[in-house]
Amino acid sequence: MWLERTTIDADCKGDHMRAAFYESQGPAAEVLQLGDLDERTPSDGEVRVRLTHSGINPGDVKKRQAWLGAPMAFDRIVPHSDGAGFIEAVGPGVDPARVGRRVWVHGAQSYRDFGTAAQSTVVPDDRAIELPDAVSNAVGACLGIPGITAHRAVFADGPVDGAVVLVHGVLGAVGSLAAQLARRGGATVIGTVRRDTDIDRVGPGIADVVVSTAAGVEERVHEAAPAGVNRIIEVALSANVDLDSRIVADDAVIAAYGSPDARPTIPLWPLLFANVSIRLLGSDDFPAAAKNAAAQELSAAAADSPQLVGPIREFPLEEIAAAHELIENGRPGGRVVLTIDS
Repeated sequence: MWLERTTIDADCKGDHMRAAFYESQGPAAEVLQLGDLDERTPSDGEVRVRLTHSGINPGDVKKRQAWLGAPMAFDRIVPHSDGAGFIEAVGPGVDPARVGRRVWVHGAQSYRDFGTAAQSTVVPDDRAIELPDAVSNAVGACLGIPGITAHRAVFADGPVDGAVVLVHGVLGAVGSLAAQLARRGGATVIGTVRRDTDIDRVGPGIADVVVSTAAGVEERVHEAAPAGVNRIIEVALSANVDLDSRIVADDAVIAAYGSPDARPTIPLWPLLFANVSIRLLGSDDFPAAAKNAAAQELSAAAADSPQLVGPIREFPLEEIAAAHELIENGRPGGRVVLTIDS
C-alpha cells in the first residue's frame, strides 16, 4: 500500500518541500511515504541543493529492507545518497559564489538521515561537486556511490598505466565505470559478463576485451593477458576467487566490493605464492581525500564521455516504490533515478 501524508518536521527550519521517506523498514510499497517536510538550513560548512534528480543504488534499497539485520539509525529517513541539482543556499564558511552552481551530490544519506529523495537536501560543501556544462543532471545523479567505489577499486593501490585490469561484471554500474576509469588511466581492460549473449551489450570504449564467464573464461583471459592480470575489480568475491587465483600476475591486487557469500573461502596457497593482496571496499568509509580525488576525476570523465553511465531509467518522485522494486527484482536495464519537480 502506497502511503501519502502531510507531515511537519519537529525541528522546523524553513519552507515546506515534497519528500519521500520511511519510518520503518520493510517492503517498498508498504513503508515508503510521500509528504511535506520542512526544508533544512545549512550549518557551518554545508550547502543546500535544490534537487532535480535522485540516484538510486542497491545500497539504498538494502537499507530500507534492513539487509543483514541492520536497524534504522534514525526515526525517519529520506533515502538515497546521490543526486543532482543546483546550490540555492550556503552556510557559514562556504563561498557565497557557489549559489546557483549546478552540482552532483554524493553521500547525502551516509551516516545522515536526509538523502536526495526530496526537493532539496543539505550536505557538507565538499559533497556537492560542480557539474560540467556538458553533463546532464541525470548523469550527475548516477556518479556518486558507484563512481567513487569504482575509482577507489581501480586506483587505491596506485596508478594503472601499463597494467592489465580485469573487471568482473562490466555491465554493472560500478564495473562499467571502473573499466572506463581504468582505460583513462592507461590500463588494458578485460571485462567479464555472465553469458556469451551479453558480450555485445558492452558498449564501445568500455573495455579492450570482453569475455563471458559461462565457459572457457580462463583460457580467454590468458590469451588476452599471457603474463597475468595485475588488478581485479571484484563484484562477487566468493564466486570468482578460484578463477581469480589462476589468472593473477605476481603482486596482483583483488579489489572486492561485493560477495554472494558473506564468509568467502579463498584458495590460500595460490594467492599466497603469487603475493596477492585482497582489498575490501566499503564506500561510506573511504578516506575523504580519496573521495575528493574520485569526484574530480568522475566529473572530468563525464565531460569527456557523454555515455559514461549508460542508459538511465527515470521515475517521478511519486513512483519511488516502483523504482525500488525494479532494482530489487534485478537487471533494471540501466541506472534508475527519480525526477523531482522543484
